[in-house]
Amino acid sequence: MLRISQIKLSIDDDITKIKSLILKKLRLKDADLLDYRIYKESIDARHKGQINFIYTVDVAVKDEEFFLKKKISNLALAPDLTYKEPVMGENKMTTRPVVIGFGPAGMFSALLLAQMGYRPIVLERGQKVEDRVASINEFWTEGKLNPRSNVQFGEGGAGTFSDGKLTSRVRDLRGRKVLEEFVAAGAPEDILYHAHPHVGTDLLRGIVRNIREKIIELGGEVYFDTQVRDFVIENGQLQELVLENGEKIVTKQAVLAIGHSARDTFSALYEKGVKITAKPFAVGVRIEHPQEVINKAQYKEFAGHKRLGAAEYRLTYKASNGRGVYTFCMCPGGVVVPAASETGRLVTNGMSEHARDAQNANSGLLVQVFPEDFPSEHPLAGVEFQRKLEEKAFELGGATYQAPAQLVGDFLAGRASSELASVKPSYALGVVPTDLRKLFPDYISSAMQEALIGFDHKLHGFAMADAVMTGVESRSSSPVRINRDEENFQSLTVAGLYPSGEGAGFAGGIVSAAIDGLKCAEALISEFARPELED
Repeated sequence: MLRISQIKLSIDDDITKIKSLILKKLRLKDADLLDYRIYKESIDARHKGQINFIYTVDVAVKDEEFFLKKKISNLALAPDLTYKEPVMGENKMTTRPVVIGFGPAGMFSALLLAQMGYRPIVLERGQKVEDRVASINEFWTEGKLNPRSNVQFGEGGAGTFSDGKLTSRVRDLRGRKVLEEFVAAGAPEDILYHAHPHVGTDLLRGIVRNIREKIIELGGEVYFDTQVRDFVIENGQLQELVLENGEKIVTKQAVLAIGHSARDTFSALYEKGVKITAKPFAVGVRIEHPQEVINKAQYKEFAGHKRLGAAEYRLTYKASNGRGVYTFCMCPGGVVVPAASETGRLVTNGMSEHARDAQNANSGLLVQVFPEDFPSEHPLAGVEFQRKLEEKAFELGGATYQAPAQLVGDFLAGRASSELASVKPSYALGVVPTDLRKLFPDYISSAMQEALIGFDHKLHGFAMADAVMTGVESRSSSPVRINRDEENFQSLTVAGLYPSGEGAGFAGGIVSAAIDGLKCAEALISEFARPELED
């Protein structure tokens, strides 16, 4: 196909006008345009009082060479984005591969293995999405936490209860396969071309279920409420997985896609000699504004236009103490959700449905922390750092899973909040007004204070006095890296173990984790021929 870039529509133009602009650009008759599809859409709001949509479109015509020879501006041959399956290796597999964890990394690793005939066995500690929704709703309404299945654990991983962002700063053609598989599983086709695609938690729940069913249809097996408790390793080679009920699964190849909150599994791996190192991450709060404030700040007089929807933002700041501060997982028209996975520890996260039509916008407001901030040099010291913050947040909230919160105006003035104002917090279990400086070390609070003022210069209203900060956001990324060889993607100390995704410290978000899962599956496939075994 041919690719035409820089097709411009005004904010009031119907998207169907693209076709007439293609015909005009190529001087084509309608009958000679065989097909076209949008490859990319972006918003141009650089000029005051004007917003345009800019499109890149792939076009099918009868004679591509004829048009290429004419040297038409912004016209080129469209690149081939077809996913290329790996070439199977020749080493024999004597056991079926296992995928541990069924978040984005595990899901796409298992999907590719299934598509290529490897019949993977998937082990997920949490519940399937249908049951998981019920467990989470019970926590959000009654405060009854299920440590086995919650916002962090269960089918689809933590991303299932998020905004469902499908953007990634990882430039990798595998990302296209991820989006295409999402569409095949029920996602809207526009995720293939939107500059900031998302699906929302409501659609994600059906999508992950459909991907699970596809894996099973292709010969894979998926087991829920099934946690790996131990790893049998002999002479540096994985041999067996031990489940919590004592059952053993013999396997010599396992993709380790356990997610960033599998703290007990981190400990089990460390005790078995799997190489793990502490890594930097970030902690902070969820900050909530009225969505209308964000819309006006971003879109000015165009705020509320049907073509624009709820506005987003992404902000970064370098504090005077050298720490980076940034917004994370921004949820337009969303809610702040209880996201704890351990009893007596409080965690928050953000979530939006596809429509993004809730009253508030929320985002993580995070400050970098480094291994030297942790209580020791132990590889799992970052986990301990997280736990201490989560325990303190639980106590500040009254030890009932209500969350500690503070108005931005009070935080900037250095005083505790005693009541809320015009912004109604969306956290389902309720909040307790307090002083969040009691929660964080000074280097985090001071960096956050500077950033609030700095962000307000970039996005007017960000530091509005009535905005609400709710703690604690502590699970933005994994506190560890499960080290691996970047050629064969296996653990540096245990052959046959493929650390993957966010939990292993190699991704940050749905798409990047899915891409990493594909990479690990590709590495396994490239070394081993699929097992020709009886069940």
